[in-house]
Amino acid sequence: MQYVLAAVLVSVTSAATLNFAAPAGWKTVATSSSMRVAQFALPRAAGDAADAELVVYYFGGSGGTVEANIERWLGQMQQPDGRPSSAAAKRESRTINGLKVTLVDVSGTYVAEMTPGAAQRHNSPNFRLRAAVIETPNGPYFIKLTGPSRTIAAADKAFEQFLGSVKYQ
Repeated sequence: MQYVLAAVLVSVTSAATLNFAAPAGWKTVATSSSMRVAQFALPRAAGDAADAELVVYYFGGSGGTVEANIERWLGQMQQPDGRPSSAAAKRESRTINGLKVTLVDVSGTYVAEMTPGAAQRHNSPNFRLRAAVIETPNGPYFIKLTGPSRTIAAADKAFEQFLGSVKYQ
């Protein structure tokens, strides 16, 4: 399935879009807030209790720096041995279809807020977070994939396919 997301420029006469293709098997989910421009459920692996979730965020050109977002995401994961998630995370920078993309990949216990600003938090051990910041001329897009570790591992190839399809036109 092909998706086109509009990012309106300051100029009234032009617009640019982020295009991507969702891999086969990903289920489109209604977004739960205006900050979420696309949302997908990735089917759970055998033995996992939950599907994975991939969300594409766009904050109109804002949303913080690449580093601030990576640090926030790493803070949403706790390591079983107590060390900081930044010590366990894999980080990578790439250029995909002319766009600078910064990626982070970390496993542990997912402890993010249930909703932004909420006191209630997830407590999901054996989870994995893969995330990307895609830098565009109209500001960054944020991709966040979370779910049980086995499910994310089973979706690794599809996630790479998704990233490879991202184009800004």
